[in-house]
Amino acid sequence: MTALGVVGGAGWLAGALLRPALAKGAIRPEDLILSSRRPTIAGFESWPAVRATTDNKTLAAQSDVVILSVRPEDLAGVEADLSGKLVISVMARVTMADITGRFGCDRLVRAMPNASAEQALSFTPWFASPAVTPLDRAFVSSFFSASGLARAVPNEPDIDYFTGLTGSGFAFPALMARAMIEHAVENGIAPDLADAAVRQLMLGAGAYVSEAKENAAGIVKSFVDYGGTTAAGLTAMIDRGSDAIVKAGLDAAWKKARQG
Repeated sequence: MTALGVVGGAGWLAGALLRPALAKGAIRPEDLILSSRRPTIAGFESWPAVRATTDNKTLAAQSDVVILSVRPEDLAGVEADLSGKLVISVMARVTMADITGRFGCDRLVRAMPNASAEQALSFTPWFASPAVTPLDRAFVSSFFSASGLARAVPNEPDIDYFTGLTGSGFAFPALMARAMIEHAVENGIAPDLADAAVRQLMLGAGAYVSEAKENAAGIVKSFVDYGGTTAAGLTAMIDRGSDAIVKAGLDAAWKKARQG
C-alpha cells in the first residue's frame, strides 16, 4: 500500500480531505502520518492507527506520497527531503516551479479542493508534471474523488483560474444568501425563520442546478421565458448587472491566485 504523509495535517483542509478518504477506504489509517506543530492532532479519533509527528523530515522518510497543506507563507519553514516522492500541493498561489526549486522533486501534482471536501462535494482540479506516472495519477484521482468530483486539467495556469472559480467561488452563494436573509428580515420575517428558509433554498437550488439536464444558462432562460415572479426577480438582477458583479469577483480572486 501507499504510505501517505501530510505536512500541515492539523489544518482544516487536510482534515476535510483525509476524513472522507479514510472513511471510503481510499487510504488506510496505518498508512497515514500527519505533521503539525503539536504532537497530537484532533479529528482522527475514529482511526487510532493514524500517526502524528512534529518532524517533517521523519514524515518524509516514512512516506511514498507527501501532501503539502500549509499556508503559502509557511512553506519556507518546511524542512524535508522530498526527492523521489510523489508530492501533491493543495496550496494556493504556489507554483510547481516554486515547489521544485524548494524541494527538488519532479513527480509533482498541484490541486485545488474547496471547503465542501468533507461533505464529499468538492470540485478538485489537478495538474500533474510530466514525471508523474500512471500509478501516481491513479492514486491522485482515487484520493481526491473520495471528497467529491476530481478532474485533471491540461495546463498549470488552469489551477490558478479554478482557485478563483471553485475554490473562492464556493463562498459566493453565501454572499447571495446573506442578502436574501437581510431582505427577508427587513420585510418582517423573523431572523431564525429567514435563515432556515434560505439554507433550505440553497440546498435545493444547488441540487436542482447540479442534476438538471439543462445547463445554467438554459435554466435561467426557461424561468425568464415562463414569466411570473421568478422572471421578474431574475430580470431585475440581470438588468442591474448581476453577471458583471459575479465576474468582477472571479477576476479579483483569479488575480490574487496568480500573484504568488
